[in-house]
Amino acid sequence: QVQLVESGGALVQAGGSLRVSCVASGCTFSNYRMGWFRQAPGMPREFVAAISGSGGTTYYADSVKGRFTISRDNAKDTVYLQMDSLKPEDTAIYFCAATNSYLSANYPGLYDYWGQGTQVTVSS
Repeated sequence: QVQLVESGGALVQAGGSLRVSCVASGCTFSNYRMGWFRQAPGMPREFVAAISGSGGTTYYADSVKGRFTISRDNAKDTVYLQMDSLKPEDTAIYFCAATNSYLSANYPGLYDYWGQGTQVTVSS
């Protein structure tokens, strides 16, 4: 059974930076595309970024492009989301997810496994 555990969420000021991590277990990590999604209170879960199993291809939501960077270390079974120039509207619970589908990267329904989430709060 694949398990995903996020960490690194925190309270940061607007304009600041934060890196969240997600460690996977119970799978051959490099076989999975990994995604980051976020959910603010009262809002649907939205796509943030995704990365292919090799790390060679990345995808970003327009709202974070140029500010966030997704990366992975397959030797450590870990995916990262580096968040720079944070804005109050980035406040949300951030979830990592795994899929072995290579269809649309931004559709949450294609992801089979999810972590429990980590809270990121950006103060103005």
